[in-house]
Amino acid sequence: MEQAPQPKIAPSILSADFAVLAEESRRMVQDCGADILHVDVMDGHFVPNLTIGAPVVKSLRKHTTAFLDCHLMVSNPEVWVDDFAQAGASGYTFHIEATSNPLALIQKIRAAGMRVGIALKPKTPVEAVLDYADKVDMILVMTVEPGFGGQKFMKDCMPKVAALRERFPSLDIEVDGGLGPDTIDAASSAGANVIVAGSSVFGSKDPAGTIAVLRDSVLRNVTNKE
Repeated sequence: MEQAPQPKIAPSILSADFAVLAEESRRMVQDCGADILHVDVMDGHFVPNLTIGAPVVKSLRKHTTAFLDCHLMVSNPEVWVDDFAQAGASGYTFHIEATSNPLALIQKIRAAGMRVGIALKPKTPVEAVLDYADKVDMILVMTVEPGFGGQKFMKDCMPKVAALRERFPSLDIEVDGGLGPDTIDAASSAGANVIVAGSSVFGSKDPAGTIAVLRDSVLRNVTNKE
């Protein structure tokens, strides 16, 4: 029997105070109970925003042993695999829309020693990733248009999550965009177990409590679902 997916709550450091990023990261993992840290990498080309790259990951790695879940919203994701591996990235998630040879890229990421994820934008059909789901560790279903934080959760992306969960019962399925206490049940009920949350966690007066709410929803609706 395949093991039920475990909840993994992933605060997005894009919502952190970058001037004290090491402290923010430690607070999320050690004090607030986060499982992993989500790192949004944007190149200003694939998406209309520019954020951080491998040098920040390298600096952050010196201050945390946490799993660094790097989401590459970039054109030519093949180019950056080695840089992120050497910087200490734990996972490397690329967009299916950004590559013409997903299989070769999957192999390159694995060879570099990182876990592999594939992401798809809200308008990309789930069929685009089905052939690769058994070759990767995680599929990320974007629930906002990638590029900026603070957008509203797009519930109409949940059928993609449900379709993936039905076909791949033990796969890590991540959702990213607009996740918080008000939207988590829709995501977990569809089968998502890896939850990226930015402003809802970092902007909360009780981030540990918010993380606990997200975790409990996944435990109820995915991990311990009858």
